[in-house]
Amino acid sequence: MNYEPINYEALLRTHQLKATPQRIGILNAMHTHGHITIDTLYSDIKKEFSAISLATLYKNIHQMMDATLVTEVKIAQQKTLYEITKAAHAHLACDRCGSVYDIAIDATPLVAQQSPLSQHRIESAQITFTGVCQGCLTKGA
Repeated sequence: MNYEPINYEALLRTHQLKATPQRIGILNAMHTHGHITIDTLYSDIKKEFSAISLATLYKNIHQMMDATLVTEVKIAQQKTLYEITKAAHAHLACDRCGSVYDIAIDATPLVAQQSPLSQHRIESAQITFTGVCQGCLTKGA
């Protein structure tokens, strides 16, 4: 969990999005959880905005994704997660507790290995490591 304060209104405006109370609430929940499923996000946001529908939540998430403010994180055998877009990083998915953590890694050398003769263009990458998180290691789980 990350508790460093963020000016959500400015962040939304920077991405050419209107700073609505619902969007601010969505970003706050994402910031608090780090990586969040749509179910958890919906449960959290309903506490503050009881009239919000799941369709409205998805619409806002997709608008924030289109504006590159939110990133969809897909990890094998887990529900899709969402996070506020950050600098390039990888993820560690703990095999024991299921938690997902950010791992600082520079993928530039991997992208540079792409052959100049390749007819493909890499635009983004999601790297996920699986293993055991520090918490589970400490517990001896």
